[in-house]
Amino acid sequence: MNMHGMPQPGVVPSGVGVSPIMMQQVSPQMGQMMGPAGPQQPPQPPPIEKIDNISKAKSLVGPLRESLSATIKAAAQNLHHNNMTDIGTIKGDNSAPPRFDKYLEEFYSICDQIELHLKTSIQCIQQSTSSNHFLPLTVAATRVDPMPHPPPDNPMLSYPQYLSTVRSQIAYAKEIHDTLICAAQNISPSE
Repeated sequence: MNMHGMPQPGVVPSGVGVSPIMMQQVSPQMGQMMGPAGPQQPPQPPPIEKIDNISKAKSLVGPLRESLSATIKAAAQNLHHNNMTDIGTIKGDNSAPPRFDKYLEEFYSICDQIELHLKTSIQCIQQSTSSNHFLPLTVAATRVDPMPHPPPDNPMLSYPQYLSTVRSQIAYAKEIHDTLICAAQNISPSE
């Protein structure tokens, strides 16, 4: 610790692995060393960034290229080995080529991951487009209490108002569905 009670870089404090509360209980002199500001907050881990699906797909392009090159290399080695076996140059199976199916499976796995990320992106875009089409107002997701009247040029809904609107739209769609089912049953002859 330096003279201000802060840990020095590169120096491991003696209480590593002990919670700050236990440190205060074990060592009351520690409060005197920290100064008038009180105990320091432990450093919080950096927030985990959420990566969107397009970025995830882009990040898989490099491994996809490497996997494709490894797959083609394994295929070439297998063809060469089979050719040498057919010619009769290689009598025994002492130098087995790499397994092509393993490399091909890895390649397809990365392709499937990219496909899923792209499909998810498409669904997100479609959902956003539908949301903007059927509810062109912006939703203030951070507020749970009723909002004051927003400016007329930027109408907004609070999140509870949004939930109420969505519930009424779902109830209306269910009512139309039930009406159509009932009408279809009335039209069709009953047996």
